[in-house]
Amino acid sequence: MTKEEKITEIDEITTNNKETNMLISEEIYMTSGAHIGTRQKTADIKEFIYKVRNDGLYIIDVKKTDEKIKTAAKFISKYNPEDILAVSIRQYGQKPVKKMGELTGIRILDGRFRPGSLTNPNAKGFFEPSLLVVTDPLADQQALHEAENIGIPVIGLCDTNNETKYLDVVIPTNNKGRRALALIYWLLTREILKQQGKIKKYDDFKPTVEEFEAEI
Repeated sequence: MTKEEKITEIDEITTNNKETNMLISEEIYMTSGAHIGTRQKTADIKEFIYKVRNDGLYIIDVKKTDEKIKTAAKFISKYNPEDILAVSIRQYGQKPVKKMGELTGIRILDGRFRPGSLTNPNAKGFFEPSLLVVTDPLADQQALHEAENIGIPVIGLCDTNNETKYLDVVIPTNNKGRRALALIYWLLTREILKQQGKIKKYDDFKPTVEEFEAEI
């Protein structure tokens, strides 16, 4: 299946998601700070913004966050976990990514991303993934650019200051907050396992959000 066919499939998944209930309540998203954006807004993220606060912070529409987590999980579940790579240079994203990898079998690369890791067969740790997940398209731009060079789909967690160029699925969220990242990756992990049939209902998923949370 070509990348274009995959994108069409993503669109169909997104359309189907709009008729389903939210994964968790809006209150839980807000308690974690997943809705808190930055004081910058890109044109790419405009559709995911709910409002701007008096202090200038843009607020993300968590209903759209929820919808996109479902879309991402359905897309991810179509791949073999060992063919997926999730990356995070940001410190608060590293433990959530590790935990997701531990529970799903997805390969992870936390911390510094070595140039050529996806494009140079002679590079240390070279890997040819079929799908990339980035915690922050800006911080993880080296991985993002290499994924574009080799023509694989990319899922990205995007704050209000991010651009979505080179991304196939955007999960709008605070991608800098410790608790926000823990919640998003917890939800994504749970939904991946549900889509794969490894858990039958959400109550079967025993790890807590706190287990995904980086230490201060």
